[in-house]
Amino acid sequence: MKAYRWNGPGTGLQLQDVPVPEPSANEVLIEIKACGLCHSDCHIIDGSQASSVKKRPITLGHEVAGNVVAVGQGVETTWIGERVAVALGGHPIRTPNTIGLQIDGGYAEFVVAMVASLVRVPEAVSFEQAAVATDCLTTAYHAVRGAGEVTAGMNVGIIGLGGLGTAGLRIAVLAGATVYGFDIDSRRFDKSVANGAKACFTGLEQVKDVVFDVIVDFVGKSSTMVAALDAIKFRGRIVLVGLAEPSISVPTFAIIWNKVEIRGCLGGSMEDLSNVLELIATKKLKPELEEIAFDRVNQGLHRLETGDVLGRLYTCP
Repeated sequence: MKAYRWNGPGTGLQLQDVPVPEPSANEVLIEIKACGLCHSDCHIIDGSQASSVKKRPITLGHEVAGNVVAVGQGVETTWIGERVAVALGGHPIRTPNTIGLQIDGGYAEFVVAMVASLVRVPEAVSFEQAAVATDCLTTAYHAVRGAGEVTAGMNVGIIGLGGLGTAGLRIAVLAGATVYGFDIDSRRFDKSVANGAKACFTGLEQVKDVVFDVIVDFVGKSSTMVAALDAIKFRGRIVLVGLAEPSISVPTFAIIWNKVEIRGCLGGSMEDLSNVLELIATKKLKPELEEIAFDRVNQGLHRLETGDVLGRLYTCP
């Protein structure tokens, strides 16, 4: 089968012929129907997060959906033919046996996964929707509803309106919050307003009259976190998701004086994934998707790296 292999910083992704994997005990073999392209793969390829991946070489790609075509020992044969998505768990990069991060992933035609990590995909959800749900949408859901604890009546700010932020904004709207979107790229504003945002701006300083209960930073830079600290209420909550800078500097006095809580967020639970799939099935959440041909995965990842993507990319092997 064809698979994109990575063998360490400086090697890039190489499209190679490799054997179709065989499922071991408690595993299934999945014929991949869609795999999402994630910005975290760019960080692995450029070396900034290379140390988190122990297996070399490895097939990257962790947003996987497809059909189960074979099962290993200890797995019921009733799984064969099921439409499934592969859940990543609570902390993808640090969790052992995470697909596409510690074991071979989905930039390939087939993949093996633990049966315990599978979530059945509702018929009303497409494979490409299910694929991006496994990480992007589940991360956004957990950032807003889990780490952010967003509920009805809150004022919520969403910094960064890319694939993650746009989903997070919509999820906050569905929770009943009054939501404001922020991004330096105003092309993203119309979609966000259509998704229920009260208004969108290029910076938090433009809405001095709003006091935010929760701000979710899907960018992750010193400048965005400082702006969030200026806008958050006393005892407010900031959720940090983005990794635009490897380290950030923030004014400690602002955190201490206003008793601000800052939470980091990475991934989500299987329950979060199931909730996201239900939102998609009921058409309450509609991810903006763009297909990248399988032989152009490298070009797609380059677009992610340069910020030239408005929605979410996926490929079909």
